[in-house]
Amino acid sequence: MALKIQRPKAKDQNAQTDNNSIAMSKRTTIGLALSGGAARGIAHVGVLLALAEHKIPIDCIAGTSAGSLVGGSLASGLPLAEIEAIGRSLRWRDIGRMTMSRLGVQSNERLEHYLRARLPVTRFEDLGIPFAAVATDLNSGEPVVLQKGDVPFAIRASCAIPGWYVPVTHEDGRQLVDGGLVAMVPSSVVRSMGAEIVLAVDVNAQGATFVGPSRSVISIVLQSMLVVQRTASRHQLEAADLVIKPRVGHIRWDEMARADELIAAGYEAGVESIPVILALLEAAAQARPRWYKLRRRKKISAKRPLTLPM
Repeated sequence: MALKIQRPKAKDQNAQTDNNSIAMSKRTTIGLALSGGAARGIAHVGVLLALAEHKIPIDCIAGTSAGSLVGGSLASGLPLAEIEAIGRSLRWRDIGRMTMSRLGVQSNERLEHYLRARLPVTRFEDLGIPFAAVATDLNSGEPVVLQKGDVPFAIRASCAIPGWYVPVTHEDGRQLVDGGLVAMVPSSVVRSMGAEIVLAVDVNAQGATFVGPSRSVISIVLQSMLVVQRTASRHQLEAADLVIKPRVGHIRWDEMARADELIAAGYEAGVESIPVILALLEAAAQARPRWYKLRRRKKISAKRPLTLPM
């Protein structure tokens, strides 16, 4: 039975943007790392609803693939109600279309147009919350952290699933594909953006608990990527102070029509994380030296991440 979500009040839906105006020297800064996960990424919306409801401020965001879509939307100032509506209505046809290219089955240029028509801000320099989208350089295999220029383009590049979507060509000539190949959960990127507390959301933590084989080509491609990434992403998870794990292992990566369940699962995991987040904030406040008001800051090192029971 789907969880009934208590909606945050309208004034709380933009809490992240409002709190971003608070000087960072006055409190501990919180960053959000949103994992890739295709359709499962819709669960990120539920986590955001829970954080906003409990007035947890977000100072910076990094997202990979589906996480970049949700994180970029929040950073642009799009109200949570609208982000939720997009999550419930988005379909694969809104993201890609068939192409004659030898480099992929589809082009995901349609996603870029979709976002450009909806985001209130489309330049990184104008975002209300600092944001980074993580992609992969197809030739070098290195991560590419996109933080300048056009936001819809960056999200499109981060979501370019290799083998399915045609690689996206950057203005410098590099071919970019899905960031999940190198940083499924971009915790270290968030840490580098200045966050003292890093909250990671991993929608793939449960793996695949659904019954039966994958039923589409894109589902097979996604599952193959995640198998390879499971070990590689361990150090990214260790860079987070808390890993929030929505219980969505029973949902396939291509099942966008199950948005209600995904959002409910994300919300439930988000609410469960609140006591731990408050404890992290309290510990960080206690760790500050008494002279921090003089704008000298004590950096809190990354520790082994706390995880909630699944």
